[in-house]
Parts: sequence; C-alpha cells; structure tokens
Amino acid sequence: MTLKEYREFLKSVWNEVKRVLVNSGRACINVANLGRKPYIPLHTFIIEDMLDLGFLMRGEIIWNKASSGSPSTAWGSWLSAKNPTLRDIHEYILVFSKGMFSRNKTNKKSTISKDEFLEFTKSIWTFSAESAKKIGHPAPFPIELPYRLIQLYTYEGEIILDPFIGSGQTALASIKTNRRYIGYEIQKDYVKLCTKRIREFLSKSNLLELFEVNK
Repeated sequence: MTLKEYREFLKSVWNEVKRVLVNSGRACINVANLGRKPYIPLHTFIIEDMLDLGFLMRGEIIWNKASSGSPSTAWGSWLSAKNPTLRDIHEYILVFSKGMFSRNKTNKKSTISKDEFLEFTKSIWTFSAESAKKIGHPAPFPIELPYRLIQLYTYEGEIILDPFIGSGQTALASIKTNRRYIGYEIQKDYVKLCTKRIREFLSKSNLLELFEVNK
C-alpha cells in the first residue's frame, strides 16, 4: 500500500473500534515509525486520524526496548558524519478515550496493585521486545504490553478487543487478568497459532474445559 492507502485502511479500523467501544472506553495503539529515506512518523499520522474521528487523546507512552537482546543495527555510516542513521529502540503506545476522559462509576473491581499503578502511569516503559522466532509471528509484542494497558485502563471481567489479534498476546493478557477478549485475524495460519497458544495457556491454568465450551 501507499502511505495514503495504509492510513485510509487503518482509519477504517479505528472507526469500527470507535463504533463498538463503550462510551468512556479506551483505545490503545502500539505503533513503530517507518523508513529512513524519508523517515515516516507514522504515529503522528495515526494521532491526526484518531482526532479526526473524534477520539480524545490521553497521552503517549514510549516503549523503550533497549534491554532487548538484539537491537537495531541500522548504522547508516560508521563513525562518520556522512549519513549516520538513528537506531530505533522505541515504539509508541498512543492512548485515546471515546466520549469522555473519565470512566463512568462502576462496582467493577480494579485489579492493579499499588506498585503496578506507580510504574504503569509513567510515560516511559522499559521491557524487552518479544522474539518473532519464538512466537512464530513476524511482529509480536510481549504479553507485558497489553497486560499493563489492561490493568491500567479496564476493570475485572470487561471485554478487551484486539482488531489485529495475530499470535494472541492480547488474549493471553486478558486471560491472565481475568478479562474477556475478542480478536480479529484474517490470516488462517495466525488464527491456528493464536488458538493453539490460548489452549496451551489455559491448559496450564486448568481452564481449558471452559474455553472449549465457550469458544
């Protein structure tokens, strides 16, 4: 796709997310910028499109992947001012609300601990990236990423939507935090991978029978 086509595609997804999201619900988008000639600040375009759809922006989290075992090696030019290229060791997590900034009053339970709240409300998160080879998907984020967002922005028992479920990391984080989940995926191989990983996770948690009944 061209950049314009890609933005239009993503915007159609964000529009559907807004349609099904509860009023005051949160939409969180993990995005890495692209390219070098020229550099494409994709996160700024997504912010623009989300605001155009009427979302309220809450902030942006910088995910620092510096502790990962295999950082980028896109040097450009070595020890020379000719063409040094920045090596991205971060991605963005953009946070938006629908309709209002604060959640409506509820009797539902928050499950976040004091230490987690103090850590997760910082604007820079530092944890390693996930191995694509280990997971079997070209671009998996670690479970830690959706886990933090779910703990910070949702109540126990609520439904988490991932329109790009991929290898199922969001589903696993939802199960871990006692939330329900809905995920979309058009690649059949990733649907199989996601289902397999969920079954394995539930089997370890003695919840596999419940999954088979409700799938």
